[in-house]
Amino acid sequence: MSKDRRFVDRVLGLLLPAGPVRARAMFGGWGVYLDDTMFALIANDELFLKIDGKTEAAFAAAGAEPFVYSRGGESIAMSYRKAPDGSLDDTGSLLPWAEMALAAARRSRAGKKSKGGKRKTAQSKTAQSKTAKRGSP
Repeated sequence: MSKDRRFVDRVLGLLLPAGPVRARAMFGGWGVYLDDTMFALIANDELFLKIDGKTEAAFAAAGAEPFVYSRGGESIAMSYRKAPDGSLDDTGSLLPWAEMALAAARRSRAGKKSKGGKRKTAQSKTAQSKTAKRGSP
C-alpha cells in the first residue's frame, strides 16, 4: 500500500458526486465504500471496480483487466476489473462505471443475504464461535 494517499484522494474526489465515498486501508491496498458497500478497490495506484454477471461484459469490452493477486504461488482472480482507460480523466467519465460497480456490489450483498438468511456480522460470528466452543446448540 502506498503511504502516499494522493491517488486515493484523487479517486475519492472523482467519485464524490456519487455520495459520501470513503476509503479504508486493507490488505496492502484500499477498499472504496459508499455507505457500507465496498464497490471498488485500489491496489498499486490502480482503481478496480466491482463486477458481476450483468456488468462483466461491459468492462471486458472496454478492455478492463481483471484484478488478480497471488497467494501461495497461485493466481486468484476476484470480481473486480480495472477502471477502463480514460475513465479516470474526469468525473463524467468515471461515474457511469462506478454506478455499475455499486449496483454489482449491492446485488452481491443482496444475494449473500438471501442465501444464508440474515447476513452475519462480526459480532454474531463471535457469538456463534463461543456457542460452538461450549457445545451448546
